[in-house]
Amino acid sequence: MKHIDVKELFTNGEKYKNTVVTVCGWVRTWRDSKSVSFIELNDGTSLKNVQLVIEKGALDENQVRAALVVGAALQVEGKFIPSERNGYEISVLKITVLGGCPQDYPLQKKHHTLEFLRTIPHLRPRAKYFEAVFAVRSRLAYAIHKYFQEHGYKYVHTPIITGSDCEGAGEMFRVTTQPWNAKAKTESEYFGGDFFGAKAGLTVSGQLEGEVAAMGLGKIYTFGPTFRAEHSNTTRHAAEFWQIEPEVCFCDLHDIIEIAEDFIKFIIKDVMESCPEELAYFDERIEKGLIEKLKHVISSDFGKITYTQAVEVLKNSKKEFKYPVEWGCDLQTEHERYLTEEYFKKPVFVTDYPADIKAFYMKQNPDNKTVAATDLLVPGIGEIIGCSEREADIEKLKAAMTKRGMPLEAYAEYLDTRKYGSVPHSGFGLGFERIIMYITGVQNIRDTLLYPRTVGSL
Repeated sequence: MKHIDVKELFTNGEKYKNTVVTVCGWVRTWRDSKSVSFIELNDGTSLKNVQLVIEKGALDENQVRAALVVGAALQVEGKFIPSERNGYEISVLKITVLGGCPQDYPLQKKHHTLEFLRTIPHLRPRAKYFEAVFAVRSRLAYAIHKYFQEHGYKYVHTPIITGSDCEGAGEMFRVTTQPWNAKAKTESEYFGGDFFGAKAGLTVSGQLEGEVAAMGLGKIYTFGPTFRAEHSNTTRHAAEFWQIEPEVCFCDLHDIIEIAEDFIKFIIKDVMESCPEELAYFDERIEKGLIEKLKHVISSDFGKITYTQAVEVLKNSKKEFKYPVEWGCDLQTEHERYLTEEYFKKPVFVTDYPADIKAFYMKQNPDNKTVAATDLLVPGIGEIIGCSEREADIEKLKAAMTKRGMPLEAYAEYLDTRKYGSVPHSGFGLGFERIIMYITGVQNIRDTLLYPRTVGSL
């Protein structure tokens, strides 16, 4: 059906001023007076509602009564006129109810708690908060593709179903067609009768396959869903989330750090330019000073500190941390936030982590204790990017895998990339939902996903 988006009406108001327009949308609120009825209509294209003005007696009373229902879907024809209070409004000439809505519609009030909205994920996109979140999510995805495409990267689609555990942590969801009561005497017999004839799972990362692609294409990026069967019921963890993972050949750790910083600044700047209305909403309602924070990130040179130096800073901070800091421990969120929010007061790269707390594929440093890895830590979130130069020496890579008890035969193809023309190469992984949280100020990862998947919740 022919209609004009609300965003288009407000963006190009002069074009439509005093003309008859047709709009569609859902009733957000309505109010009545003796001589006129008002409806706030929203179609999802803008955070701003368009006000409909219905003069009493101008339309069929039954039609009007059916339209004055929160949640109802309407098609409206009317004159788009200037309004001192709203900028513009529509003087209604014709109204059609496309979809009625009963009184038990859950979004009757203007404001609901996020906890309540999480119980109705199928309806919460109609709430202003989530309309803003998903607008930013959409634009941010575009900005990510834009950055890599403009810088000569090829977009590759890595498998969602895989036989390898990239992180080596064993936190994979198993993929099977076997019945729940399948009979088997051994593990190999059980998986031999499965669809692939082998144990399969949902990917935790597209990195390994991304490295394979980069070894012929030079520089690539992946952007897709990843899965972790990790029992972390926190505000920062979900079982299904999206990751951005570039891989760049002929690139060392210092090079990939420069790329990561440039990338983060680019995508934040793009969202700030493209979603000013949404960011203003988040600045006002969710995180005061959000826009200034993002401007500071774009204009600042990110900090850089080695893991060893960071441990000393934390130990000398005289802060009472819940988790004590010693060399060799994994930095906790409280440590990361101290470094970014109190010590550096900006994003910071922590480099050269102990090898024992990092993944097998990271390049071993000459000290035989640390690896050429870095995490980008940002205020308010902590780690947002995990980054490393990859181990290019096949014997060192094999040794790291053997030390972790990983079956080399399962990674034969990956090892071949080090056997046939290996090159220095680096990459990073960025959690898409984590960067959404940072840019919007949203505090819970569940509120960045249409249908969040967490422990015990499907």
